[in-house]
Amino acid sequence: MSFAIIETGGKQYKVSASKILEIEKLNAKKGETIKFKNVLLLNDNNNTEIGSPSIDGAMVEAKLLENIKDRTILVFHKRRRKNSRKKNGHRQQHSKIQITKILAKNGKIIDEAKLVEKKTIVKKAKKDIKKVVKK
Repeated sequence: MSFAIIETGGKQYKVSASKILEIEKLNAKKGETIKFKNVLLLNDNNNTEIGSPSIDGAMVEAKLLENIKDRTILVFHKRRRKNSRKKNGHRQQHSKIQITKILAKNGKIIDEAKLVEKKTIVKKAKKDIKKVVKK
């Protein structure tokens, strides 16, 4: 079980191949490949390499699946004066990514994954189905 620990958006994430996770929003388009060069730790089945603070040359590649918004968080301010209150909402933006490759500092691929394609189901109207059956 090989994995890596990367840092992005001020947070650290433990990632392995084909793992899907939500991180802070990235300025990239859907389907683009993103490279994380701030790798703090690499763990292969045989050995573990710890960076100080990061491993030079190591990299983690991911594919951006979509940019999404989190659920609404209500921000309510009430002060003890008459009619002194304010209500706001906030939706944090996230990027959903899938890890595709984990590369060591010499460019050797430690772990690689296949991408999951999102399937869409097309619903047919009842009228269309009846026409097909009658013919």
